Amino acid sequence: MTMALRFEIFPADLDASVDFYTRVLGFSVVQDQRQSESPYVSMKRGSVRIGAAARPAVADPQGRRPPTGVELVLEVADVVVERDRVVSRGWPLDEDLQQRPWGLRDFRILDPDGYYLRITSSNGAMS
Repeated sequence: MTMALRFEIFPADLDASVDFYTRVLGFSVVQDQRQSESPYVSMKRGSVRIGAAARPAVADPQGRRPPTGVELVLEVADVVVERDRVVSRGWPLDEDLQQRPWGLRDFRILDPDGYYLRITSSNGAMS
């Protein structure tokens, strides 16, 4: 059986999150309910779906980072192209491209609400 990834985030500023995931990371909006009583947006890129439901800001967004939070890992075919896309859109890198001891290459960023994202190569290629 196949499996795909779907996760939900809870941003304080839903518009800022939609802008980040669409403009910076290339997701498409597939459902937009920002005008409803319970604002929600669903976005998709490949087999990855992200749901974003507006919520009040968390007291300490640092709690979303490892080792206490969650590291969301997005696997891509060409990590250099993805890194260049992020930088060209003016988004800051938390960690630039690095070759990891486990054979993959990645970079790390934070979304507008502090969710920690690792963008990684889909294989051990040095691209």
